[in-house]
Amino acid sequence: MAKSQVTLYGIIDSGVNYTTNVQTAVSRTGPSGARQLAVIEGGSAGIQGSRWGMRGTEDLGGGNQAIFLLESGFYSNNGVQNQGGALFGRQAWVGLRGHAGTITLGRQYDPVVDMFGPFLAAPQWGGYMTSHPSDLDNALNSRRINNSIKYRSPTWSGLTVEAMSSLGGTPGSFSTNWIWGGGLHYANGPLSFGAGYLNVHNPNVSFFGANPGSGGTSANNLGSFGSTTSAQSNPVFSGYASANRLEIVGLAAGVALGELNVNLAYSNTRFLDLGSASGPNPLNYRGTVAFNTLELNAKYRVTPALLAGASYSYTRNGGAGGRGGANYHLFGAGLDYFLSKRTDVYTIVAYEKASGTDSVGQDAVAQITGLTPSSTNQQASWRVGVRHKF
Repeated sequence: MAKSQVTLYGIIDSGVNYTTNVQTAVSRTGPSGARQLAVIEGGSAGIQGSRWGMRGTEDLGGGNQAIFLLESGFYSNNGVQNQGGALFGRQAWVGLRGHAGTITLGRQYDPVVDMFGPFLAAPQWGGYMTSHPSDLDNALNSRRINNSIKYRSPTWSGLTVEAMSSLGGTPGSFSTNWIWGGGLHYANGPLSFGAGYLNVHNPNVSFFGANPGSGGTSANNLGSFGSTTSAQSNPVFSGYASANRLEIVGLAAGVALGELNVNLAYSNTRFLDLGSASGPNPLNYRGTVAFNTLELNAKYRVTPALLAGASYSYTRNGGAGGRGGANYHLFGAGLDYFLSKRTDVYTIVAYEKASGTDSVGQDAVAQITGLTPSSTNQQASWRVGVRHKF
């Protein structure tokens, strides 16, 4: 008889954030804001988003297995479902695993997340507050890929490769809403290297509009320009909803020196053919805009129970069609103390400074990922949180 196993698991991450210059509204004279003290869910400002899930395996014989994973995200501060209210909005997939590798089908993470993301400060210790502005390269899995097929190879002499394709499902057009990508990871002793690539057609719908409740082709699923009664959302790139394609490339390398780990990472994110898709384009952008990000991070195991981390990243928006351009400097630091194998308390501080002109055509404002944008070109946030795994 084939053996099968199903495991229930979860994470709850919550904390208190003190944040400066939190935007409240936007008028003709610019954004306004104030300081904020709030309990914020881990999926917005903590190390990990709160979730519960089920993973299962069935032994098929000959070293082969059937596998599945269903994972639901929720806000720990109010109990509301995350990812637009999807029941299993974090992940939902089924597949087969054997000597030749693993193939899975469903709603999944892309190769940039899997192969490039682990080198960044954010998934290691810094969480959303230390990820690149608005997680523009998706290295911290802010967006998932629906209707996808993914293959991951076995590890050969330290090398693992991955490929993914998401079928658009549009009758008569295989390329509409098509997403594809690939990546690799190599580890040999203290050295490691990772690379990921993602190519997205009609990103306003297929990528940024992949959650329930997202708008259609005429809505801006990347964010908002704000109003006299509401703050902006993702001003870093929300002006580029009319892009026909999105390309993301990530390259990273790391070295382990005893208890010290140091990583250097670079990503290039491009919104191509602006003005050629049906997304809103109130500023009449044309051409291509590129974001280049460089990050240096380190973590040090002070004691078996205490982890310390620090990071710096610089992001440059080259401007759309030669118009504007912005710079973002982000500094992060954190301490994580483990009370047990499953429970830890932590503190993270992040500071971001922006300059230039952002995607919505205004003087660039800072935006620490997961938090409401700043009303000025600077923003700082300090978080104290607790995380429990079960």
